[in-house]
Amino acid sequence: MNDTTRAAVPASIALYMAVVQFLFVTTWTIYVVFLPKLLETAGLPASYTPMILIIDQLVFMVMDIYVGVAADRAQRTLGKVGPLMIGMTLVSCVAFLLLPFFAHLGAVVALGLMLTWVVTSSALRAPPWVLLSKYAAAPSVPRLNTLLLCGLAAGGAISPYLGIVLKNADPRLPFVLSSLTLLAATAGIVYIERRLSLNPVAPSSVAPEPAELVGRTWPFLLGLLLLAAGFQIHFSINTAAQFLKFAKPADLEWLMPLFWVGFGVLMMPGSALCKRFGTLQVLVVSAVLGAVGAYLAANAGSLDMLIAAQLIAGGAWGSMLMCGFTAAMAAGRTGREGLALGLLFAALAFATLSRIATVMAGIPKQSAYAPLLSMAPVACWLAGALVIGLLATRKSAALVA
Repeated sequence: MNDTTRAAVPASIALYMAVVQFLFVTTWTIYVVFLPKLLETAGLPASYTPMILIIDQLVFMVMDIYVGVAADRAQRTLGKVGPLMIGMTLVSCVAFLLLPFFAHLGAVVALGLMLTWVVTSSALRAPPWVLLSKYAAAPSVPRLNTLLLCGLAAGGAISPYLGIVLKNADPRLPFVLSSLTLLAATAGIVYIERRLSLNPVAPSSVAPEPAELVGRTWPFLLGLLLLAAGFQIHFSINTAAQFLKFAKPADLEWLMPLFWVGFGVLMMPGSALCKRFGTLQVLVVSAVLGAVGAYLAANAGSLDMLIAAQLIAGGAWGSMLMCGFTAAMAAGRTGREGLALGLLFAALAFATLSRIATVMAGIPKQSAYAPLLSMAPVACWLAGALVIGLLATRKSAALVA
């Protein structure tokens, strides 16, 4: 596709979408915090929580691809993605709002509302990136992804605080506030899409068949899955334990967000380097840098060294994710952005599912697995770098225009 006739998407629009992403992440955090209490209210044991979260990720894997394809279809037939996003988000927010008020009616009602929320909340995963990709000129995509991912970073950074503040709170108020705030923010997408539609858009070339696109993207998704697995093990399993070697449990709420500080900061130079050296090349270097950060974190001899290592690992993961979204958007640039991005989100959901299953199996609590878990992020990030590096050398499989 020729991008010369595309106007640049204003940074303010990407920042607005970042706010939507931030609100979505905080909504998910609230859901996870209160899920055990909601299950007990519905007459189910709180011990079902990990299994419910695994089911949620399975649903995300299916719905991310389905909604991504639906966004592509809406883009081709209606010329709009916003109505799909807002319609599904309305249902999602209503289901989320009703959860703490109707969970006492029993397991069927509670689980039905949870499933409805998870299914429809997929509208805020791939489609926002599809919307930006439709109008953004290719050179501006890394920068826009950086701004959009800042919302995820901010949401990840605030999660420890929400977990502590809301732990013993009444769930009704946070559920209502988060639902209404997210819905109000998402409603602005109608204006955003109308504004973007005034920009010229280059005519699309013939879109590839879905099977062709998927086949070309599988090696990339395998590499991204390895990178996502490295992140899940490093941050969600290893990081807290590493900090507890030098700090008290009460300090975690201040220390855990440092990973996300690095995430937000190093994305900026990463997006600039993509223009000069290529997205896949920057992705490979970022993965190697992440492996270095994870290794230093596992072998840190002081809190200061560990903080520095976490900043490096967080920044590297931010750059990896920014490059991943940029490459996926390029892969579907001819009208299949939703499919490519849906596959990317499905890979991320599978990595999350695998981490939850690992915790559920009690592996992190077994001392025999401690050395393996400490080096697993290093191995995953290096393996992902190798896969993406091999892909970058294959001219026929290049993902970035």
